[in-house]
Amino acid sequence: MAPTDETGQVTQHASPFGTTPPNRPPAAGGAGPNARMPRWLPRAMVLALALFAVFQLGSWAFHQLTGLLINILIAFFLALAIEPAVSWMASRGMRRGLATGLVFLGVMIAAAGFVTLLGSMLAGQIIKIVEDFPEYLDSVINWINTHFNTELKRVDVQEGLLRSDWLRNYVQNSATGVLDVSAQVLGGLFQLLTITLFSFYFAADGPRLRRALCSVLPPAKQTEVLRAWEIAVNKTGGYIYSRGLMALISGVAHYILLQALSVPYAPVLAVWVGLVSQFIPTIGTYLAGALPMLIAFTVDPWYALWVLLFVVVYQQFENYVLQPKLTSKTVDIHPAVAFGSVIAGTALLGAVGALIAIPAIATLQAFLGAYVKRYDVTDDPRVHGHRRGGTGSGPLGRVRALWARRPGAEDHADGSS
Repeated sequence: MAPTDETGQVTQHASPFGTTPPNRPPAAGGAGPNARMPRWLPRAMVLALALFAVFQLGSWAFHQLTGLLINILIAFFLALAIEPAVSWMASRGMRRGLATGLVFLGVMIAAAGFVTLLGSMLAGQIIKIVEDFPEYLDSVINWINTHFNTELKRVDVQEGLLRSDWLRNYVQNSATGVLDVSAQVLGGLFQLLTITLFSFYFAADGPRLRRALCSVLPPAKQTEVLRAWEIAVNKTGGYIYSRGLMALISGVAHYILLQALSVPYAPVLAVWVGLVSQFIPTIGTYLAGALPMLIAFTVDPWYALWVLLFVVVYQQFENYVLQPKLTSKTVDIHPAVAFGSVIAGTALLGAVGALIAIPAIATLQAFLGAYVKRYDVTDDPRVHGHRRGGTGSGPLGRVRALWARRPGAEDHADGSS
């Protein structure tokens, strides 16, 4: 017991550190001076720090590997696009590796020929523009002197351009940007090589890849994965087929126009319009029409206007007539959904997302469609958009009802039956 004084109160003993307080009961919840840290708290803190470190490491690795992941995604969709051709040749006894190599060889030859023709066309036009530049400059100077009563001369304009600070700064910036352009070209070639190798392996080893994926899944899941893979192959191949067919039709139509206007390099320009307008979504049409308009302008400014009008009219024909008929059996998605998917893909992955958005959404829509239970739609004008059956409640329906209720209508009906 604690010592008490003569009045019965508890005394306090002095200590070197001050007065010792009397004994008090521990606070509620065990948070008294002798309470200990819970045993689970240190382990929880260590686990939280470990999870945070793993998250930071994973986020850093993902950002570092974003370029590689995008290349693999592009390669996967390219492999899906050529899968029908490779499987067709493999079903006739050809090895899948050889069949994939032949498909890639054909694509590379076509791409190399197109780039060569386009490069020669651009080089020829640049040379022509440089050679005709003095005549263009003379015509501009004469127009300015005529309309503004000036006395400009071509020699003075050329000397002013050569001695201008703008030209000097442009030359310096161009000289310093050569290394940057070279680095970008090398990076683009390495990226193209990476995509080609991965797409080759995905296409050539498609059955082995599917077998390895199914080996870690139960039988029910294996069926779903193989079904999703088949849908992706069909939708991607159908998308490429429909786009290629529309590119062919667009190229032929623009070739006829350019040949009628005597625009030089009409075949190359037609191929350019067909490919760019179909395989670059949303803005591909305008990018494709800019080059033929520029070349036509060098022949006659009015020809450029005719090309512009034809591009606009043909785009409307393609959007409302040609594209719905060709894509209804291959891709089969609503135009608004396709447009929204392209915008979403562009926001997520840029140009790559815009290219793969439509086949990806078509694959997802076809796969999920098998698991959505559908019912018969009620016969309601709010659903069908017009009156179906019956006399209806409109003016024509009321006229029919009055005609049916007129005297003698039943006798006439009985007599005519």
